[in-house]
Amino acid sequence: MARDESRKSSTLKLILAILVVAILGIGGSFFGGTFYPNTWTVDKLQKQFQKQELNEVHLLGLEEPEFEYTDKASFLESTRRCVQYLNYTTDRLSRVPTSIIIAMAGVESGWGTSRFANEGNALFGVRTWDLKNVPHMKAKGNPDAVWGVKKYATKCQSVQDMIAILNRHPAYAEFRVEREKQIDAGKWDYRALMVRMSAWSTNPEYAEIILQAIVDNKLP
Repeated sequence: MARDESRKSSTLKLILAILVVAILGIGGSFFGGTFYPNTWTVDKLQKQFQKQELNEVHLLGLEEPEFEYTDKASFLESTRRCVQYLNYTTDRLSRVPTSIIIAMAGVESGWGTSRFANEGNALFGVRTWDLKNVPHMKAKGNPDAVWGVKKYATKCQSVQDMIAILNRHPAYAEFRVEREKQIDAGKWDYRALMVRMSAWSTNPEYAEIILQAIVDNKLP
């Protein structure tokens, strides 16, 4: 009987010791994260803030803006409003600088005047090889090509697809790493980002073309 009581006492002491260690560990993590923010705490707070942002967008009932334009100036404005809308519905770490997207959309589509832009809402000339399942257009000079240029229901959806490509395709992994560094630093370096998007175009001067378009059109 005395031996059983002794065992019970030892077991209770062990449980209490474990509880004390657990409480101290949780408390240390809490206070350490509160007064000296650790990575886990910062990531959690960022995710909570981003979730709150997205919830507010849905509560406000924000919808994709109309993409209408009659000239270069109105094309720039429509693209800006589209990117702004997409940024509201995209977490902070997945956003692409507005100026880069606007400049690329303009250069790739002739500022909205290309056949692909007018007939297929395609601002970036994104190709698809899944011709059976993906709506597309063929280049007039290459109707027998095994690929086509993707068509979209709206031009803003074309912008959304371009952003998704930069966020997911393995070819732009270095771009994403550089973007995260710049977000943490709180300042964009367009040149450093464009250099890491070289896979997008075979033109070795493409980055300079986009950077010059940003300057010429006084994009922020």
